[in-house]
Amino acid sequence: IASATERLAGKDFAELSPAELLMLSGLMRKLTLAVPMRRSRRPRPTAHGGRTDLRATLRHARRTGGHPVRLARRRPLMEPRRLVVLCDISGSMEPYARALLMLLYVLNAGQPRNAQNRPEVFSFATRLTRLTPALAAASPDTMLAKAGEAAPDWSGGTRIGAAVKEFNDHYGSRGMARGAVVLIISDGWETGDPALLGAQMARLHRVAHRIVWANPRTQSPRYRPEVGGMAAAWPYCDAVVSAHNLDSLDDLLSALRDR
Repeated sequence: IASATERLAGKDFAELSPAELLMLSGLMRKLTLAVPMRRSRRPRPTAHGGRTDLRATLRHARRTGGHPVRLARRRPLMEPRRLVVLCDISGSMEPYARALLMLLYVLNAGQPRNAQNRPEVFSFATRLTRLTPALAAASPDTMLAKAGEAAPDWSGGTRIGAAVKEFNDHYGSRGMARGAVVLIISDGWETGDPALLGAQMARLHRVAHRIVWANPRTQSPRYRPEVGGMAAAWPYCDAVVSAHNLDSLDDLLSALRDR
């Protein structure tokens, strides 16, 4: 069993059968997803320290005949930053997209539905689709089926720049990406204008806390981001990892945790 697990952990996601992918989900549950913390925007009740909450103090005083027996206090607390995932589901990325969506599913399956650190997930090929509701599915295979139904461009072409622009226009600049950790999963094959991708990555970089790019092609020591979409996006990435098999996911999770 141990040798089979070791073989599976080192196998490229593109070489996995559907049965092996489901087996891999059990190993993924042993991983831990964490993102940097930040101070909450709104102060919250606390037993010690912080500023006096006058309204809460007066509200409590009504129970003691108008005497402020206890001072209520509030202060900003630490909370995890939002994780936003943009996942390329084009033909060249389809097996990697399935595996990494599986990772996001199993790492969030045990969290409360209203947990603040549950990721926002979008897919893109020729259009942008929000897949966050699919992560609430009852099982990993159901999640992948729902994701496929929600994204009609699954295994289609790739327009990364247009997808990032749509995200910036409708979600990112409105607050979802502000101070967030953004994970982009793509091999960088861009059929559109690379200049558009560069401009939109610069725009995203100005509002996000950190941008991590997972590109399975970077596993090769001969890989160089010299042309196309990856060349345009590279200057705005805080970290680039391969995330091409289970063993390489430690680098991905470490990049997401990094401050």
